[in-house]
Amino acid sequence: MSQTLNVLKQPRAFYLIFSLELWERFGFYGLQAILTVYLVRELGVPEFQTFIIFGAFNALMYGLVSIGGFLGDKVLGTKRTIVIGAVVLMVGYFIMAVAGKNIEMVYLALGTVAAGNGLFKANPSSLLAKCYQEGDNRLDGAFTMYYMAINIGSFISILGVPYVADYFGWGVAFMVSVAGMLVALANFFMVRHWIADYGSEPDFRPVSFRKLTMVFTGIVTTCLVSAFILKHLMIANVLLAVVGGVVMLAFIKEILASGGVERSKMIVALVLMLEAIIFWVMYYQMPTSLNFFAINNVENVIFGFTINPVSFQSLNPLWIMVASPVLAYFYNRNSAIGKTISMPVKFAAGMALTSVSFLVIPLAARFASDVGLVAPAWIVVVYLAQALGELLISGLGLAMVAQLVPQRIHGLIMGVWFLTSSAASVIAGYVAGFTAVETDEATTALGTLPVYSKFFETMGIVVAIVALMMFMTAPWLNRLMSSE
Repeated sequence: MSQTLNVLKQPRAFYLIFSLELWERFGFYGLQAILTVYLVRELGVPEFQTFIIFGAFNALMYGLVSIGGFLGDKVLGTKRTIVIGAVVLMVGYFIMAVAGKNIEMVYLALGTVAAGNGLFKANPSSLLAKCYQEGDNRLDGAFTMYYMAINIGSFISILGVPYVADYFGWGVAFMVSVAGMLVALANFFMVRHWIADYGSEPDFRPVSFRKLTMVFTGIVTTCLVSAFILKHLMIANVLLAVVGGVVMLAFIKEILASGGVERSKMIVALVLMLEAIIFWVMYYQMPTSLNFFAINNVENVIFGFTINPVSFQSLNPLWIMVASPVLAYFYNRNSAIGKTISMPVKFAAGMALTSVSFLVIPLAARFASDVGLVAPAWIVVVYLAQALGELLISGLGLAMVAQLVPQRIHGLIMGVWFLTSSAASVIAGYVAGFTAVETDEATTALGTLPVYSKFFETMGIVVAIVALMMFMTAPWLNRLMSSE
C-alpha cells in the first residue's frame, strides 16, 4: 500500500516527459502571458479585435493537435514528432522576437507557433500513457503530477516575462520562450534512453527520406497557411468547423465500430469532452477579459511593492502547483482503499468551482475602493477557485482519455480532447469581447468596474447551471462506464 500511496514513485520515463512538458510550457506561456497586451500596446490593435485574434490563434493551435497526434501514432512516431514540434515552436518564438511592429511577421510567428504546438502537444501525454499498464492505479496521480509540470513552467514564465518586457523590451521577452525550447530539447537528448522502450509503432521503425521530405513540406505549408488564415478570421472559423466536424465524425465512427464496455466508455469520453468545451470558454478568459480586469481594476501595490498586473496570471499555476500533489495523493489514497471518485463527478465539481471563481468578482466589486479598484486578495481567491476547477477538468482530461479510450487511437483522441480547447477558444474570444473598452486618458477604473462585474456575474450563473446539470447526469455516465 505504501508504494501505491507514494505519488512520486513513477516509471523513470515519467520524469523525462515531466521535464520536457515543463520547459515547453515555459516557452509557450511566456508568449501567452504578454501576447494580448503586446497587440494592444505595441501594435495598436483594439481590445475587441485582440481578443478575437487570440481566440483564433488558440483555435488554430489546438485544432492542429489531432494532426500531430496522427503523425505520432501512424507516421513518424511519438518521439520524433515531439522533437520536430519543439524545433518548429522555437522557430516561431524567434520570429516573434524579431517581428517588432511588423504585423505580417507577427502573423507568421503565430502561425508557426500554432503548427509547432499542433505537432508537439498530443504526443508527450500519449507517450506518458504508454508508460503504464492498463489498470495501473498510479495513472490519475501521474497525470495530475504531469499537469503540475505544465504549471511550474507557466508560473515561472508568466511571473517573469512581463517584467522582462517592461525592462528589456518585447523582443527580449519573446526570446525567453526560445531559451525555454532550447532547454527542453537539450534535456530530451541527454536522457532519451529513459524512454527507449516506449513509443508508438513507427518509433521502432526507420523513417524514409521521402517521408521526412513530405512532412517538412507539410509543416512549412501549414505555417504559411496558418499565418494567412489568422489575417482572415472568418476563414479560420470555417476551417475550425470543418476540421472539428471531420475529427468528431472519426471519433463517432470509432464508437460505432466498437461494442460492449469499450463503446460505453467511449460514449462517456465524448460527453465529457463536450462538457469541457464550456469549461475552456471560461478558462480562456484568463489571458483576455480576466487579464484586462486585473490591469484596469485590481490594486497592484502589495506591501509597498508594485506588481505588474499582467503577472497576476501566475497565480493560476502557483495554486495548481500547490494543489496538484495534494490531489494526486488524495486520488491514490482513495484508490488504495477502494473509494474512488468517478471522472464525471470530478468534472462536475470542477465546473462548480469555475462558477465560484467568476462569482467572486461581482462580490469583490461591492468592496471596491472609491476609485474603483479591488484589493489583490480578491484576485488571489479567484485564481484559487479557478485552479482547483482546472485540475478537476483539464488536469484529468488526459487521464480520462487514457482510461476510457483504446490505446490504438490514443493519439487521435488526445487530439480530439485538445480540439475542445480549439472550439472553445473561438467562442471565448467573442465572449471576452463583451468586456472590451477603448482605453484612453478618459478611461477610469470606476468606468470599467461595472462592465467586468456584470460580465463575470452572468458567466458565473451560467456555469453554475451547467455544473448542476453535470451533477445530475453523473450517475448515468457512471453506469455506462461500469456496464459490461
